Amino acid sequence: MTGTTVVTFVLAGLLLLMACVPADRVRAWRAARRPDAPEVSGAAFAVGRLLLAAMAVLGVVTGFRGLAVQDDAEWSDEELTSAVEGATGSLDGSSATGLPGQGPEAAGDFDGFALRVEEEIAAHGAGDAPRFGVDAEPADDPTANRARYAVSARGATVTFCMHVTRTHTGYTETVAPGGLGESSKVRLPTFSYAVRTSPGTC
Repeated sequence: MTGTTVVTFVLAGLLLLMACVPADRVRAWRAARRPDAPEVSGAAFAVGRLLLAAMAVLGVVTGFRGLAVQDDAEWSDEELTSAVEGATGSLDGSSATGLPGQGPEAAGDFDGFALRVEEEIAAHGAGDAPRFGVDAEPADDPTANRARYAVSARGATVTFCMHVTRTHTGYTETVAPGGLGESSKVRLPTFSYAVRTSPGTC
């Protein structure tokens, strides 16, 4: 719960308390402070109580709307755990192609994998889980075959370590953009990924 929401609920409570103050007590306080002040009618007190109650109700509604917006913008531990499990299952056994001229021992193919991890986790968020706020930071420099990512999300207190093992499976040939015929074909390395995730830091 944010500080703004707490203040909103506190103010709403104070307004309700003010609405419940007896009219005789208010008249006695006014008389003690300003004996020459005009008498306040019962109707004025009734209107004042209605206004105070209406403002208190508005404050409560605003506070709950703020909580709903906060919930929609942040991940809970359960949401992140479920999304990470789904993303792990989706990434495990997946494949991808590397860059032209990149050999099977090049670690650079892992450069874009962190973004892929973040997108998969966001896509597997269920319910009102946000589709943003996921962070997959490389835990160390990737080797040609292995990489680890520290996974966290805004609002969640749990973290995960995703272990990725890459296997070179061969090459595929494709025509370079703008090229024509066999002479413009390039060889792209292909890789498969084995992914597992453990709770906690890497």
